[in-house]
Amino acid sequence: MKTYGKLCLCFILISIAAGSATAKSAQKINIQANATLERFKEEVTGGAEFLAQAEAVLIFPQVLKAGIGVGGEYGEGVLRVGGNSIEYYSTAAASFGFQLGAQSKSVVLVFLEQSALDNFRNSKGWKAGVDGSVAIVKWGVGEDINTVDIKDPIAGFVFSNKGLMFNLTLEGSKFTKIRR
Repeated sequence: MKTYGKLCLCFILISIAAGSATAKSAQKINIQANATLERFKEEVTGGAEFLAQAEAVLIFPQVLKAGIGVGGEYGEGVLRVGGNSIEYYSTAAASFGFQLGAQSKSVVLVFLEQSALDNFRNSKGWKAGVDGSVAIVKWGVGEDINTVDIKDPIAGFVFSNKGLMFNLTLEGSKFTKIRR
């Protein structure tokens, strides 16, 4: 790896480590998760009913991504079962290729099957696309999410400051339990 690449990688790792050092409290994560779920219900037609049928919901209110050639992202969130916050998680990913800048997004993972939830919770570090499949749900504007036939046991939704985003992937994102 050239010196430039090594410097970029060091910058990304230091940034992610700094984010971990200034970790959010459980209370702050929960407040932001509540706002994210309200936004989900507003933007996704039938969202409240869809969430009510889920085994669990993992909410990352803010995942920050930055990169200059080499990129990284990090966020902290909460797993809710039956509306109760039961565990806290971090998500992190690295990326390589042409990229410059930073962005913030919210991620909501909806566990539709108990076996997928159990597999996730029992892992020491769950990686999307390796340990389980996450379907980024696509449907038409105004269409009720409950009319969409979702085949995967975990459905993913990604929001930017402009609204729900469809052409993204969570492949390679690692989810790890944290203490709060």
